[in-house]
Amino acid sequence: MNDSHYCPHTPEEIAEMLSVIGVSGVEDLFAPIPAALRATTFNLPSGMSEFETHGRMQAIAGENSQGMINFIGGGFYDHLIPSVVDHLSGRSEFYTAYTPYQPECSQGTLQALFEYQTAICRLTGLDVSNASLYDGGTACAEAAMMALRITGRNKIVLDGCVSPFSRQVLKTYLFNLDVEIVEIAPQSGLLDRAGLAGVLDDSVAAVLVQNPNFFGSIEDFSVLADQVHGVGALLIGSVYPIALGMLKSPGEIGIDIAVGDGQSLGNPLSFGGPSFGFIAATKKYIRNMPGRIVGETVDRNGKRGYVLTLQAREQHIKRHKATSNICSNQGLCALRGLIFLSSVGKAGLADLARLNRDKAEYAKAQLAGIPGVSVLQSAVTFNEFTLVLPKKADQVVTALLEKGIAAGVPLGQYYAGSENALVVTVTEKRTKKEIDLFVRELEAALCN
Repeated sequence: MNDSHYCPHTPEEIAEMLSVIGVSGVEDLFAPIPAALRATTFNLPSGMSEFETHGRMQAIAGENSQGMINFIGGGFYDHLIPSVVDHLSGRSEFYTAYTPYQPECSQGTLQALFEYQTAICRLTGLDVSNASLYDGGTACAEAAMMALRITGRNKIVLDGCVSPFSRQVLKTYLFNLDVEIVEIAPQSGLLDRAGLAGVLDDSVAAVLVQNPNFFGSIEDFSVLADQVHGVGALLIGSVYPIALGMLKSPGEIGIDIAVGDGQSLGNPLSFGGPSFGFIAATKKYIRNMPGRIVGETVDRNGKRGYVLTLQAREQHIKRHKATSNICSNQGLCALRGLIFLSSVGKAGLADLARLNRDKAEYAKAQLAGIPGVSVLQSAVTFNEFTLVLPKKADQVVTALLEKGIAAGVPLGQYYAGSENALVVTVTEKRTKKEIDLFVRELEAALCN
């Protein structure tokens, strides 16, 4: 018998199994799907052995581009990951851990999450954190929901310089709610503060900003925090955790709720996920935090222990009083973030941030020397900056992909009138040789 065509059940056995569940044929299983949406064929190959399947998958994977030099950012970043992150997070007690509902069986997981919360609080300069969220976009949305609950108001003001991906997630979250969303269009890659002042009143629950923003620009929002607080609103800040090795923390600025994506903290790119979102806030807002919070306590013998606490989730209280329907935090990814921060340490994070900034400044200076290319100079930057090209950015990106260079994020699809703008990201992984090659190939692409 050819084992590649072997079926473990006879037609009679299959018919008997179908009759048990009350259908006459396999087609009946797909009856709930409208005919127009059904696939007419799955175009599946004949059955293969495990060895043959593995070889086939390797061949398919080999068709992907290899060795691409990455200058893409926009929220996901190509950072080094210390080997200790993979080693520790891959241990079975962490890798297979489930939700720690039973503290007597979950002290290791609970302690790791408590330490994660501590690390996020120290990173952001704020008082409290939860045990992680799904990603940066949903973290922005959850922070907005917090502000709506805390203030009892129904207007959210969005800086247009916030990532368009996060803004879209937030709009999706709030779509069916009686909430007004006001977007302030960017001004030269920065927050239009005059435009914001025109909409800032006592109906606003929160203002959402990002630092560094999607254009790569850095702003000090300390004065803005005072203005927002002056009308009784909250200031939400989306932050890039690696940049916090150099920049003022959200707590120092006066931000009430800080959020961000933790991918850059020890998590690989992996085609865009999975990652984890983090959120931190001042202590008085802790009862409005979404998801899980791990607290430290003592048992009846006075020994230190950890438990889930302040669980305002729909699984624990009346559904209409829940702060969130977050049911599964990204625990393993958050653990990787904790191990990353613990391994690099405070001084190491500052060194890493400076390395990102310095390499980006070198690239910026070299790219600005190309005829016809200018750099958006409206503010200082960290490791991302916006180029203005003499050609459409998406066409240039396509040309450079053929040279093995992923040049950046074209802004035309996100901001009208920015078809020639390109956001370039330079992390610590990019070498001088790679940057110089990018400069040469970009200049050649613009000349063709």
